[in-house]
Amino acid sequence: MDYEDLASRFRPIFERIAEGAVARERDRELPFKEIEWLREAGFGAVRVPVAYGGSGASLPQLFRLLIELGEADSNLPQLLRGHFAFTEARLIDTDQHARERWGREIAGGALIGNASSELGNSSLADTRTTLSPDGLLNGTKYYSTGTLFADWISVGGVRADDRVSVSVPADSAGITRSDDWDGFGQRLTGSGTTVFEDVEVAPENIYQFRDRGPSHLLAFFQLVLLATLAGIGRAVVRDAVGFVKPRDRTYAAAVNPVPREDPLVQQVVGQLSAWSFTAEAAVLAAAEQTGEAADAARAGVLTPGLVDAAEVATYQAQLTVIDLVLRAATTLFEVGGASATSTTRQLDRHWRNARTVANHNPAIYKSRLIGDYLLNDVAPSSAWNAARG
Repeated sequence: MDYEDLASRFRPIFERIAEGAVARERDRELPFKEIEWLREAGFGAVRVPVAYGGSGASLPQLFRLLIELGEADSNLPQLLRGHFAFTEARLIDTDQHARERWGREIAGGALIGNASSELGNSSLADTRTTLSPDGLLNGTKYYSTGTLFADWISVGGVRADDRVSVSVPADSAGITRSDDWDGFGQRLTGSGTTVFEDVEVAPENIYQFRDRGPSHLLAFFQLVLLATLAGIGRAVVRDAVGFVKPRDRTYAAAVNPVPREDPLVQQVVGQLSAWSFTAEAAVLAAAEQTGEAADAARAGVLTPGLVDAAEVATYQAQLTVIDLVLRAATTLFEVGGASATSTTRQLDRHWRNARTVANHNPAIYKSRLIGDYLLNDVAPSSAWNAARG
């Protein structure tokens, strides 16, 4: 599918989402209706094959769309991270029935939230969420991004000595979802607490981790965050231009009495644009590399080398994109004086949101993984694979 044809379906919705982004941020209004707009337009099914009712988009096309959505409101691509990762996992499921079942479910509008992390444990592998032999799920999850908006929740847990992932309807008896995420950024992602108390899990909705071979999913999860950051970078440029263009107040020391004609202001806006361009280019380059792994996985010919290449490219992008977008979100304020800090504009949301996204899967660990891979041929995913068993 041609990307412009695909994107044209969603851009009017992105524009509507952007129109209310400042008010939602200021009032902490969760984007329920905005998610409904996307659901009704089939946004959640862009990666689902056409045969099942989706758009059949490539992986790089998905990430281009997520960048555009992130420019409109950075909460939304992160909110949908679990949904798209679950979709991606089903696309490469070796069970054809599961692929078709979930493909049609998602094409019908179903959205999936993610509940994997817990407070107080050492890692995702160290879970206290349990699935009993008779299929009852018990546990408490935090960072449950997207669950407040979801129809299904994907949950990580343990059954006996086996790590499992289960899917449960979000309205099942015994599930409590809370909007208690207290981070200073990305406050509208529904990333709070989800409690499971004797929740019944159907046998066909249980997936064992040991059945999963190498995949591009680690890179995929990180790329959603990077696409979110690239979207923030674009929003910084948009808001800088929008702030300067109508402005007629300047300073005695200004080079030109009209801010948009002041070469110093022009220089700042030009630099913001360059940082945003570079960040987006890095994300899309990593998406192309990860797309090769995704295509190979769906064709049943994925190799460890393709997985390594996807992860290295993604982590290299991560180490670049974070610095560029955070720098841009700070430098934005150089285009104006105290009026740029007005809470009515919410320009500070760009830095707060970028800083919060950047703290997921911290970059300090990724530079070491890249170095170990280049120097010693140690696969970047080796630590995660060892932890998950």
